[in-house]
Amino acid sequence: MWWSECQRARPATRPRSRPQAGRRGWLQAATALSARAALPGLALLGGCGFALRVPPRLQFRTLALTGFAPRSPLADDLRRQIGAQVTLLDDAHKAEVVLHAIADQRQTSVVASTAAAQVRELQLRLRFEFRVVAPGGRELLPRVQLLLSRDMSYSETFALAKEQEEAELFRDMQADVVSQVMRRLASIRV
Repeated sequence: MWWSECQRARPATRPRSRPQAGRRGWLQAATALSARAALPGLALLGGCGFALRVPPRLQFRTLALTGFAPRSPLADDLRRQIGAQVTLLDDAHKAEVVLHAIADQRQTSVVASTAAAQVRELQLRLRFEFRVVAPGGRELLPRVQLLLSRDMSYSETFALAKEQEEAELFRDMQADVVSQVMRRLASIRV
């Protein structure tokens, strides 16, 4: 049979009957009713304890950052986060709290390579070591070392994309370090 013959052989579709129109009206009424019933349910969701994450509250008013390299991206992130709550001072003698960076290092090492000496996997490490003291030399937070690492596959054919992925992984690790430092600073009572 040809297509045109198949079309003629089919019975004509019947026009929509009344019961479907009735079902559609019932569905609309049920939707409107459930929307009104959902309003109290939405109000109950506000009481479940959900809240957006906010940085921990610092208990001091002034802080000085020392020991960082001149253009350290970690120091810039710390200044941005801490500066939103307290005043940052350049003079460590005038600040209530001094955060002294001992080590701020980024390392990339080869973890796996092929028999032809092509790199297949890298490990990225971010190490930040610091201590927090009062201007008089009293130790508020003993020496803390934060060490984060991430593994990353590597392909020379996608070198540019892998370079961007590496930068993104370092940014994520840096954000994690900043949030850990903020939590530790929030525990300090001056």
